[in-house]
Amino acid sequence: MSNVVNKEIMIVDENNIKDKIYLVRGQKVMLDFDLAEIYGYSTKVFNQQINRNIERFSDGFMFQITKEESNYFVRSQIVTTRIWTVGNSGGRSSLPYAFIELGIYMVMTF
Repeated sequence: MSNVVNKEIMIVDENNIKDKIYLVRGQKVMLDFDLAEIYGYSTKVFNQQINRNIERFSDGFMFQITKEESNYFVRSQIVTTRIWTVGNSGGRSSLPYAFIELGIYMVMTF
């Protein structure tokens, strides 16, 4: 991935990863903003790279969560402030992408 990289090092351990795995549509997934954080990128730059390499992701490797699915996170997860400012000033312009295990492997190959 290109552009500015976060200079801070994130130590990834088993607990960090477990806290970033969600169950959506019956599949264990990681969301774009968590993967961006792990790899030291802003979510915007991370998603730009995904879009530039979209051909690498077959239909089953990633999907965008729906507004209805987002309501689950609002009620039950601490991640609400990173997701649910969609459309508000300073917030996201789209709902997050969810990556299944194979999609995460594809991200690692960039």
